[in-house]
Amino acid sequence: MRSDFIPLDHRIISEFVKPRSSVLDLGCGDGELLYFLIKGKAARGQGIEINEQAIYKCVAKGLNVLHGDIGAGLAEYPDRSFDYVIFNQSLQQVVQVDTVLMDSLRVGQRVIVGFPNFAHYRIRLQLFFKGKTPVTPSLPYPWYATPNLHFLSISDFFDYCRDKKVRIERSAFIGERRRVCLLPNLFAEVGLFLIAR
Repeated sequence: MRSDFIPLDHRIISEFVKPRSSVLDLGCGDGELLYFLIKGKAARGQGIEINEQAIYKCVAKGLNVLHGDIGAGLAEYPDRSFDYVIFNQSLQQVVQVDTVLMDSLRVGQRVIVGFPNFAHYRIRLQLFFKGKTPVTPSLPYPWYATPNLHFLSISDFFDYCRDKKVRIERSAFIGERRRVCLLPNLFAEVGLFLIAR
């Protein structure tokens, strides 16, 4: 598969993942990221997804995906049972973020978190000038149909990790089709973090 057809967040997550690692993708959707890691990194992967239509797409790709609600936690998984647990565009949709994230840090050696940055300048401008809930490429849903329950910024996540004594091993920030290096809380649409205890 040509790299220009692979979403940039998937390519960056692939950089975070070591070859032949075990991966648990929480809220894996249609399995594109999981499939990419299995093919590109020879990862041993499993997904959890709540949407049945998305699970059918995963199965069609030959992926091992369980039907489940990631918000219910990972109690059935023993400590350190995966090298990586991934939340790509799914953590902000979980009711009890802190509980689920801490559980993921127990189950995985490392956790990869990717989320839309609610402090992006377009969002700030829409709130300021229109006075309405923003709709952007990284937050494409109207307020009444959004799956997102939490609207966090890159700075919020840095603060969270500091307060919870979670180590940030790597981070990357994505703007419009490219990485952002300067003022990511303002200019990045998506934040990606590799974290561990």
